[in-house]
Amino acid sequence: MAISDVGEYAHLTSGQIDELGRELDAIRADVIASRGERDYRYIHSVIRLQRGIELGARAVLYLGARNRTAWALGTGALAVAKILENMEIGHNVLHGQWDWMNDPEIHSTTWEWDLVGSSADWKHTHNYLHHKFTNIVGLDDDVGFGVLRVTRDVPWEPRYSANLLINTVLMLGFEWGIGMQHVRFQDAFPNSGATPAYRRTAKAFLRKAGKQVLKDYILFPVLAGPAGRQALTATVTANIIRNIWTNAVIFCGHFPDGAEKFTPKDVKNETQAEWYLRQMLGSANLDGGPVMNLMSGNLSFQIEHHMFPDLPSNRYSEISLRVRDLCERYDLPYVSGPLWKQYLQSWRTIARLSLPDRYLHRTADDAAETRSEKMFDRMPQMPGLATALAAFRQKGRAQLVH
Repeated sequence: MAISDVGEYAHLTSGQIDELGRELDAIRADVIASRGERDYRYIHSVIRLQRGIELGARAVLYLGARNRTAWALGTGALAVAKILENMEIGHNVLHGQWDWMNDPEIHSTTWEWDLVGSSADWKHTHNYLHHKFTNIVGLDDDVGFGVLRVTRDVPWEPRYSANLLINTVLMLGFEWGIGMQHVRFQDAFPNSGATPAYRRTAKAFLRKAGKQVLKDYILFPVLAGPAGRQALTATVTANIIRNIWTNAVIFCGHFPDGAEKFTPKDVKNETQAEWYLRQMLGSANLDGGPVMNLMSGNLSFQIEHHMFPDLPSNRYSEISLRVRDLCERYDLPYVSGPLWKQYLQSWRTIARLSLPDRYLHRTADDAAETRSEKMFDRMPQMPGLATALAAFRQKGRAQLVH
């Protein structure tokens, strides 16, 4: 099942984990001490770029009217603008990555992003629940988002037979899936019996979703005049493109092979160093260049983001070099791969776990999507996790040959 002892699974002693934590603390301190003008210029330049692309996209859609080429160009540009606003700007601003600048416009307490979900609610479900309890089954709602089975630690039920269909719907409407986490519509009604906190959450979502629908699907099409129909279809298409891209990036960060799951007892008396280690083991990076980094909100460095969620995203690239070095020295895996591969692995896991366990060949401790420290019980003692995993894979290939 999921990992219950992070240190044992990582093949590290408590002393080694503490030393790893000190080295990661030093990386964090170095970045904080060096924040300054280049970081300020970076985020402001990205905001200007995003706003320029969106303005250009809407101008093309308005002036192009019924021209199909203009519609395609405008829709594509609008999708890029929405991705930039959500991923590199909104997501990272709401993590507090730019709060140190004391800029009231670019601050986690004032930013409201271009999504149906409210920023305040997302900061609770994401910044707190997901980042504190990353990939802990039963505590992190992002492990399947409450509708998918992505680990064998979740018992199979007939509804999971629709895993692929449900994920397709979730992918196309991902902003709604994220916005509705922990939201129950009935809580908004006076006689629902909901607590005041749940009622506030439901009302906040309905207010924000209503404003977003009004802006995207009524206001902008009306302002487009004769091109209103084109503006409406362009916005619908751009939102779907944005949703698919966001779904892909997030799934690639937590559901490909090597992104581990954990049991609830991991958080009992967990030290900062152990939390770092869990983030390293529970996240995966994407291979790519500057364009991938920008369009993914630098979540192509998901490992670094999960260890340092409030550091400026433009620093993750340089931080990753030091984290890779630590992984090599501590014999830890550093999971990274191209988007197509990571996303296919995520979909394969979703497809596989739509089946009852009796149809699955691997055990619940050594499957690609669900591993634990017990997978090494019948193997000789190995010096580190990366070496042990390589030996395990070699053993598996040898068994297939024979």
